[in-house]
Amino acid sequence: MTVKEIFETMEYGPAPESAAEALAWLVDQGDKFGHFIDGAFTKPGKGFESRNPATGEVLAKLTQATQADVDAAVAAARKAQPKWEKLGGPARARYLYAIARLIQKHARLFAVLETLDNGKPIRESRDIDVPLVQRHFYYHAGMAQLMEAELPDAQALGVCGQIIPWNFPLLMLAWKVAPALAMGNTVVLKPAEYTSLTALLFADICMQAGLPKGVVNIVTGDGAVGEMIVAADVDKIAFTGSTIVGRRIREATAGSGKSLTLELGGKSPYIVFDDADIDSAIEGLVDAIWFNQGQVCCAGSRLLVQEGIAERFYAKLRARMDTLRIGNPLDKCIDVGAVVDPVQLQTIKSMVEGNAVGQVYQPACELPANGCYYPPTLITGLETSDPLMQEEIFGPVLVSSTFRTPAEAVELANNTRYGLAATVWTENVNLALDIAPKLVAGVVWVNATNLFDAAAGFGGVRESGFGREGGWEGLSAYTKPKDKTKPLTKIEPVAGEGGPVDPVDRTAKLYVGGKQARPDGGYSRAVWGKAGLLGHVGLANRKDVRNAVEAAGGAANWSKTTGHLRAQILYYIGENLSARADEFAHRIDAMTGRKDGTKEVDAAIQRLFTAAAWADKYDGQVHGVPIRGVAIAMKEPVGVIGALCADEAPLLGLVSAMAPAIAMGNRVVLVASEPYPLAATDFYQVLDTSDVPAGVVNILTGSHEELAKPLASHLNVDAVWSFSSSDLSAQIEVVSAGNLKRTWVNNATAFDWGMDHTRRFLQAATEIKNIWVPYGE
Repeated sequence: MTVKEIFETMEYGPAPESAAEALAWLVDQGDKFGHFIDGAFTKPGKGFESRNPATGEVLAKLTQATQADVDAAVAAARKAQPKWEKLGGPARARYLYAIARLIQKHARLFAVLETLDNGKPIRESRDIDVPLVQRHFYYHAGMAQLMEAELPDAQALGVCGQIIPWNFPLLMLAWKVAPALAMGNTVVLKPAEYTSLTALLFADICMQAGLPKGVVNIVTGDGAVGEMIVAADVDKIAFTGSTIVGRRIREATAGSGKSLTLELGGKSPYIVFDDADIDSAIEGLVDAIWFNQGQVCCAGSRLLVQEGIAERFYAKLRARMDTLRIGNPLDKCIDVGAVVDPVQLQTIKSMVEGNAVGQVYQPACELPANGCYYPPTLITGLETSDPLMQEEIFGPVLVSSTFRTPAEAVELANNTRYGLAATVWTENVNLALDIAPKLVAGVVWVNATNLFDAAAGFGGVRESGFGREGGWEGLSAYTKPKDKTKPLTKIEPVAGEGGPVDPVDRTAKLYVGGKQARPDGGYSRAVWGKAGLLGHVGLANRKDVRNAVEAAGGAANWSKTTGHLRAQILYYIGENLSARADEFAHRIDAMTGRKDGTKEVDAAIQRLFTAAAWADKYDGQVHGVPIRGVAIAMKEPVGVIGALCADEAPLLGLVSAMAPAIAMGNRVVLVASEPYPLAATDFYQVLDTSDVPAGVVNILTGSHEELAKPLASHLNVDAVWSFSSSDLSAQIEVVSAGNLKRTWVNNATAFDWGMDHTRRFLQAATEIKNIWVPYGE
């Protein structure tokens, strides 16, 4: 027999991985688990079975947490948190290093148990999941070591409630637990009902590492337990899961003051240009959609192929699908394992079988008789509006359409309510780096897919959630500034009487699209000072909000300008305000009855100059990730930001919000100080003489309470900030859940406008997009 004949007749495997050690660990625990609370396992109680999705066999019995269990876990975390934070970063780092080392020592046990519990191929859990888990604990041990030197103004949030999904049970635990512990927080974690076993093994590791009691607490159960954690006395909720549940959590936490990060669904585009290395692109696509049976939030589930190569690409893809091996996940030769649960399997089936358009291709593969298996599936010939092109299937199903030009590719890719990840495949680096920034996604991979690392933040935009996990940017989700706070006090306008101070009637208008505009409702109100009537201002309504947002949307090119240009315009605004400083100071004193107008105007001018200075210096980073390549963290504008400006600082509050926002390329809709609005209506005269493009800055006057809802509910507003002296936090956060826009609200806490918070505003005004660019032949 020749060598050629030997290679042609060779078959894969089987090469089964032994499950003996993992099953023995379960037996040692009695095949029954309680919760992990205050450093020890509780006695097992009534609950549910954890099954192997590949066989249907019962692995263990888990306990359904009660309200009392959740309360005990939160109490333990609350008690442990001050001492844990007080240990200091270097001491916490030693515990995190110990956990990382123990995970390395028991790497095979974790990998096998993960595959048994989840159904993913052992090659994936062994070679991807568990090494990344180790990496996250090592990386964040280093972050803990550096915290006191590099983040001197940051402190822990407190107790973090964390709710993780079933697709990456152990990795999602590491993503959330490692940074929380590094920054001095304690946690109450709920793993997914289907896949809790590796979280319980992690609890065993915490005991072996000598982690102080109460620092990590793990409660098991269904979605009701997650709801208990959301409602509990915790300082933060970190959730990874479906967009529907994420929206409910946003509504449930509204007005509570709890910090919130959401990593939700996706419908990520996989764009293949006609100059791509087709064979490499197909191998990448196999990883993008059939990795973990397609049960990946950032799966490249939406294939967009340039028309000229579409038929050839599809032919090669079908041939590659025919070679995929489906079967026992513990077999090292298997490519596609089992779907996590019969419920999820039925969801996938119903979505595909309910589809009446396109051409469906499934390889003629024999599926195992038992277990939750679904064949790799390709559906071509779909339109962008077809449900399967818009809805997340969360299974091994790839849908596809074609495009002609790069511009059309970007348009199709962005035609989704999600914005988690995207892949671009081309041999033209100029094209790749032109397309990547245009894609609405938190992560973009160039000629690669599904690359993750602790050093590079991961997270989405739009209805894929907000916040980042990993890297320096991920730490902000687990810290807060060391500010001294005081309760919010409602600021009331001066109640005056008598005739006008100025004999010339001045009815200030709104400022929309670079022009003065009368309010749609036709109503105005008087603004009084102690000396008499100062003037009238228009009362904006929801239609005025609509017009302002539309004008801001029309100024989208502002985001494409250079930081240098934006800096020059901000300097110009500052210069023009300086020339009228006395006038503005007098106006502020007249409205407020105070004598600090000069001080406020001087501070506003400095904020403009500071924002101008940062406009071309608030740089991104190039992350040192462990690949032959780089991850470029680009700081992009959020988009259209609506802001309810501070009542107590009518000019300074407006400028402090506006200047950093537009410095970063955002457009703003500003609702002026409600009791003292004339400083804002005078300020648009400064904007008119400072070369600010129409629509970049829009100013409304009127009731904060009445304008908050239309602003927060508008689907074309990307973020809402509220510094009003009216506590509107709950209302804004509830309404913002409609499109999961970012919010920054004061939660009934006063803001110290005397301090320069420009860095915080810059952070709130930007999104991090990580673009992964491997290099080499």
